[in-house]
Amino acid sequence: MAAGSVVSRATGFARSAVVASALGVGLVADGYAVGNALPTIVYMLLIGGALNAVFVPELVRAGKEHADGGAAYTDRLLTVCVLALLALTGAAVWAAPAIIGVYTAYDGGQAEMTVAFARYCLPQIFFLGVFTLLGQVLNARGRFGAMMWTPVLNNVVVIAVFGLYLATGDGGTLTPAETSLLGWGTTAGIAVQALALLPSLRSARFRFRPRFDWRGSGLTRPLRSAGWLVLLVLTNQAAYWVTTRLATDAGSAAQAAGVEGAGFSAYTNAYVLWAVPHGIVTVSLVTALMPRMSAAAADGDTGAVRRDVSYALRTTAAAVVPAACLLGALAQPVMALVFQYGETDARDIAVMAGTLAAFAPGLVAFSGQYVLSRTFYALSDTRTPFLLNLVIAALNAGLSFAACAVLPARWAVTGIAGAYSVALWAGWAVTALVLRRRLDRAAGDPAASAGGDRDPSALHGSPPGSATGGPSGALGAQLRLLVAAVPAALLGYAAARWAGPAGALPAAGAGAAVVVAVFALLARPLRLAELDALLTGAATRLRRALPAHRATEYAPAMPVTAHLAGSTAQAANDRPAFRAAITRLRRKRGEREPFTGLGDGEPRR
Repeated sequence: MAAGSVVSRATGFARSAVVASALGVGLVADGYAVGNALPTIVYMLLIGGALNAVFVPELVRAGKEHADGGAAYTDRLLTVCVLALLALTGAAVWAAPAIIGVYTAYDGGQAEMTVAFARYCLPQIFFLGVFTLLGQVLNARGRFGAMMWTPVLNNVVVIAVFGLYLATGDGGTLTPAETSLLGWGTTAGIAVQALALLPSLRSARFRFRPRFDWRGSGLTRPLRSAGWLVLLVLTNQAAYWVTTRLATDAGSAAQAAGVEGAGFSAYTNAYVLWAVPHGIVTVSLVTALMPRMSAAAADGDTGAVRRDVSYALRTTAAAVVPAACLLGALAQPVMALVFQYGETDARDIAVMAGTLAAFAPGLVAFSGQYVLSRTFYALSDTRTPFLLNLVIAALNAGLSFAACAVLPARWAVTGIAGAYSVALWAGWAVTALVLRRRLDRAAGDPAASAGGDRDPSALHGSPPGSATGGPSGALGAQLRLLVAAVPAALLGYAAARWAGPAGALPAAGAGAAVVVAVFALLARPLRLAELDALLTGAATRLRRALPAHRATEYAPAMPVTAHLAGSTAQAANDRPAFRAAITRLRRKRGEREPFTGLGDGEPRR
């Protein structure tokens, strides 16, 4: 899953760079960005959130309860959803001018162009729904890979379409034919993404047969289950509407003042880059932990839920905190490397870099909030996440209005991004407090729930010492990571500024090297076990993926572990000495068993 996400994100960067090169980040790019965003907004607003949350549990339950393995129920559910998607898509295309009027204040030619893009892109609603439906059917059958990899095909199609426009267009005002090419080409990418799942469905021996005998078939149950999630999506979309309206207004105001690239497309480009570490690390880890957390919650094992939450928070933070500091410190050269091509110039990059830097602090809270909200879902509680999400949405909207009122139009989108970061941190703090109280009440006796004097972190492969009480137990680890990462980011920023005259690539490389080096040095005295666990897991997977005769070449991939054990860097090259060093480290943490995780042919504990 993570590999598919990495490749998808990489091709997504290439796609964003090609689009920015073709359209720039001015009003034309804003029109395309709004038109292309509307299908996802409408889809998630009315049906997407419910499908993502309840489809797999319903299919799994039907497979256990029905004599035919849930085949008829699956066919009925798919039939209802496909018909709903067709009706929703037709209505959205017809209402495109009204939807654009709600989300923007455009008029004249800008409004006509945006409506045209919207009408070409809104058919994506149907294919987005089909992609989700087919992907969830595959997930219910234990087939996870295809849904992560087919978005790569979508990106390739869009890159090809915009590459064709760059090769044939003159770079001036878009003609109706060019608008049609770009709009329909983007929709074609989503269609390919959805239809590419069909071979995997065939290999899973799934055959869809439309069924219309819906009465008394139990289809009302998933609708009831999705109620609170629909309200949560409505809240998110209301906040997104505020963001879109403010960003497009700011872009128009900045354009009137002679400054291009300070609108919605700048905000979108920065957001896409900002969310990459979350998508690769947090989403993949939480997706893998969700079945285990759900099973533990169903069994009433609050201690296991606590351990998994703490493990998820610590492990994701080990990657996300340094990533947030890298994005903040290297925003300028990174944005230049990804987007400064064609119609996008240095002034546009300056706005996007400021927006990315304002987003960066919120990445830690964004991932933490994702972990905690999924914990509530594992506890079969969708109401509490909706209520807590109101805090984030309200604070984000209020701070965004304040930012636009105070800041010049050129920097309004930067202020909107900063408002979102502040709202995320506040919402995460409240959510952690509520979840801790919820787990405390459910546990009754925390000591009994933790399983006596046994180290509970060893039960689920968590880092030693991680079982300190759920979300609050991860606070110390978060603070230690921040202590290490913040000075590393400041020095990395200074290095990037120093190397800036040599170009974006040397600046980004120098800054990243300094950040990594300083972080590693500070990690040693701060005893960051989570970073050790992350490196251990990555090295183990790499060792398994390589032939046996090459595996020992990668033993030095965990120098941090050797340093933390009080050993030297050379210990990593000597497997017995390395094993002994890790054993000493684990004994210091109170573990009784010797370390055997790197032994030849031995299972990883």
